[in-house]
Amino acid sequence: MIGREDWPMDHVEQLHELIGSAKRIVAFTGAGISTESGIPDFRSPGGIWTKYQPIYFDDFMSSEEMRREAWRRKFATDETMQKAEPNAGHRALAKLVERGKMTAIITQNVDGLHQRSGVPESRIIELHGNSTYATCLDCGRRYELEPIKKAFQGRGTLPVCEKCDGIVMTATISFGQAMPEIQMARAQNETMACDLFMVLGSSLVVYPAAGFPRIAKRQGARLVIVNRDPTDQDEEADLVLHAEIGPTLSRVVGVN
Repeated sequence: MIGREDWPMDHVEQLHELIGSAKRIVAFTGAGISTESGIPDFRSPGGIWTKYQPIYFDDFMSSEEMRREAWRRKFATDETMQKAEPNAGHRALAKLVERGKMTAIITQNVDGLHQRSGVPESRIIELHGNSTYATCLDCGRRYELEPIKKAFQGRGTLPVCEKCDGIVMTATISFGQAMPEIQMARAQNETMACDLFMVLGSSLVVYPAAGFPRIAKRQGARLVIVNRDPTDQDEEADLVLHAEIGPTLSRVVGVN
């Protein structure tokens, strides 16, 4: 394993060399990259799951009361998300995509910060959806949040699809909801084709998504993990840095 005390080079220099020699890099990002933008980790102190019990998908679908509570929570916690800006970690990944080094960013995050950092939508694979807009669960029509917010907070109106009368929900994957097949297939294909797989800010405890690093290793890719805390896959990685993502990547890639 690279990244232990017996290596003579600085760990950041090792990361620089791995990125420099790679032809096809895939990033796998979790909450840790966005906490540096001020968005709390769901599971950490102050995160949403320390304040609320999760609403399961079946309950959302079957209960108007649960749908109302879900939208109330959404708008109560939205201010933090809306104030957040892409940080140096997001910008570094955008630069690697721009340079043609990084073919995909697989993300567990729903904050849309990769898009706002300049990464083309086609390069982003959102495993858990996106909380910056809503969709009809029947026909898939997209809805922007501001009109929904005005109607909900002003008149208590729950959103219903104008096209098919279906239930409208934020475009995220809820507890108990099936993972998106197309996104999972894309993620698997990119993982199997890469020669460097970079885990950035994920504790690697949420499956099946946490299985992608091991798939990459089995296919012969180098594996890098940059995360504040240890993960169960550290021992399998070629390089492990327990460090802040933004300062680390900005130094390696050369962005502010």
